[in-house]
Amino acid sequence: MKVFLYLFSFVFLLSSCVEIIDDISMNEDGSGIFKYSVNLSSSKVKINSILALDSLDGKKVPSVDDISLKLSRLVRNLETKEGISNVTFTHDYTNFIFKLSCEFSSVGKLQDAIKELVISENNGREIKGMNHSWITFEGNRLSRSIPQITINKARKINQDETNLLKQGKYTSITRFKKEIKQFDNEKARLSKNKKAVMVQTNPYALIHNPQLLDNTIYLIE
Repeated sequence: MKVFLYLFSFVFLLSSCVEIIDDISMNEDGSGIFKYSVNLSSSKVKINSILALDSLDGKKVPSVDDISLKLSRLVRNLETKEGISNVTFTHDYTNFIFKLSCEFSSVGKLQDAIKELVISENNGREIKGMNHSWITFEGNRLSRSIPQITINKARKINQDETNLLKQGKYTSITRFKKEIKQFDNEKARLSKNKKAVMVQTNPYALIHNPQLLDNTIYLIE
């Protein structure tokens, strides 16, 4: 989500231990709930030491107020998008835990909303990866991947910083009302009730191989 790209460019990319969870719950009509969380609590000492600096590597270090204002503006913008409702955003700047949730009328509307946010934050210009379709839902089949724009953003950091991300965790969860018949990702795990699939990796591996979380899921008709 674009709401977190600003956060990623500062704390996520400078944190050795980050836990990210993206969680999509699908209804039979194609609507659903999207949840995204970033947990940096294990790196809070490091983050606070960085926040105490005026600049780092020649770049101004934003304050907590700067980060909070930016994220709040992005959330307000998301609330105005067609097909998006019940947006909630919680933040804990003591432990650096951030959680976003929103309902969507279709996966197409969810993707459109993210694209519009990116364009808005880029002064009306599209950027590389904008047209990548990262989720589709057709009847009893759902295909999803990681938004290309997120991967492009992460690849801009240097090698020393990306090596630190090996200690982190990225979890992708997809939930359904119906039982799951099968799925393509060999590393995915099926829940006991057969209505959810989870795939896990670390941010470092994901940057170098975005296809690790790709999955096509087939539901029982």
